[in-house]
Amino acid sequence: MLANGEAGAQPGLIKDTTTQGFRQDVIAESMQQPVLVDFWAPWCGPCKQLTPVIEKAVKDAKGKVKLVKMNIDEHPQIAGQLGIQSIPAVIAFSQGQPVDGFMGAQPESQVKAFIEKLAGPVGPGEAQQLVEAAQEALAQGDAAGASELFAGALEMEPEHLGAIAGLARLHLDTGDIEAAKGILAMASEAKAQDPVIAAVRAAVELAEQAAALGDTAELEAQVAAEPKNHQARFDLALALNARDRREEAVDHLIAIIRADRGWNEDGARKQLLQFFEAWGPMDEASVAGRRKLSALLFS
Repeated sequence: MLANGEAGAQPGLIKDTTTQGFRQDVIAESMQQPVLVDFWAPWCGPCKQLTPVIEKAVKDAKGKVKLVKMNIDEHPQIAGQLGIQSIPAVIAFSQGQPVDGFMGAQPESQVKAFIEKLAGPVGPGEAQQLVEAAQEALAQGDAAGASELFAGALEMEPEHLGAIAGLARLHLDTGDIEAAKGILAMASEAKAQDPVIAAVRAAVELAEQAAALGDTAELEAQVAAEPKNHQARFDLALALNARDRREEAVDHLIAIIRADRGWNEDGARKQLLQFFEAWGPMDEASVAGRRKLSALLFS
């Protein structure tokens, strides 16, 4: 594996420059392919957010563009000449001239679109290709093959969120909650709130809750004997979800909300929303459950 996570990246795609080196690193190089100049400073928080995003996008472009980084604290002259007043600022040079740019931290999709506008379509990176292959393997029922592919993606890109989420969910599906938690811990604090990671983390939390509840039969009997026992019904919903009986789990939580919206500080509704997060917004049970919840709350 190459250093700094640059698996498969061409050497020289990303470099730092100086005022003296700008003419060669940017003006001359932009005669061959577009060069993105990232003006940044060590004290700039948004610059730190943009760095991994733009570096990944440039690597994924596989030589169609280059990235040159300029610390404006050490080398302010070029930024001043270009009229840059806030950072991060990215200016694209082509044929020796500035042709486009953007300011502020941007999501990966926007940075990729910016590069494609300059250099044409950019395919997925190697890590993303492995993740897509892993998802295809899962669709065909090959969990072992998917696990190897997700692991391979993480070898190339240790913080690939799709690979982290996919591998963690595979462990969760086998009942290895601790292993799933360990995989999720690979996501940095900055990326831990991404919806892809949050969904798996919610599923892990639900699995931990359900593990302490035991068999559903006893809970079902208790609810049948005491229909107004909201705690027993709540626990039953968790246990049913753990057994993939999602529609029934939703119905029990809806029953609690209908009977006593304020029970346990609106606990049934909050639990229902956690179900939706763990299942994913387009899951059939999530869509149907949201309809039932909306019908109850807004009718």
